[in-house]
Amino acid sequence: MRKIIFLILFIIAGNSYAQTEITTTSGSISFEASVPLYEEVKATNKTAICILNTKNGEFTSTVQMKDFRFKLSLMEEHFNKKYLETDHFPNASFKGRIEGFNWNIIDTNPKEFKLKGELKLHGKSKKINTIVLLKKIENKLEIVSDFRINIKDFNIKIPQILSLKVAETVNINNRFLLQ
Repeated sequence: MRKIIFLILFIIAGNSYAQTEITTTSGSISFEASVPLYEEVKATNKTAICILNTKNGEFTSTVQMKDFRFKLSLMEEHFNKKYLETDHFPNASFKGRIEGFNWNIIDTNPKEFKLKGELKLHGKSKKINTIVLLKKIENKLEIVSDFRINIKDFNIKIPQILSLKVAETVNINNRFLLQ
């Protein structure tokens, strides 16, 4: 499935005009839904795909949900089978725009921009407004963002017995290095 998505992105990128889109297939997305006094609920995915249109600031990212890695394999299994139901909802995606994006004002010092768009997760969509930090690292553009979501907004159900061990608000951290 990852190869198919990459092929589609490659074709799209190939059809675009000279360097109007920059991409990565190794973006990092982490989330944490830990609560005090209980086992850490945290995972990272280092295979996120991201595309940025450098002309208009259109931003798209996609992640395979089964590629999130936890410290404990049992947590990973529960995440995939019980909570996120990754057989039915294999991907999460974000599509939006970095407001006021201007390639010429970005340098090696982080600059703040507003990112507005729609997050699709677990078959549901939600508008997201957040701040992204952009900076150039050699020939690449680093995009970093942090935002929070409520699991109820995405119809993710945590069994009553575990509801005290998993936070309802999840912190999501993203880092993409595009070229």
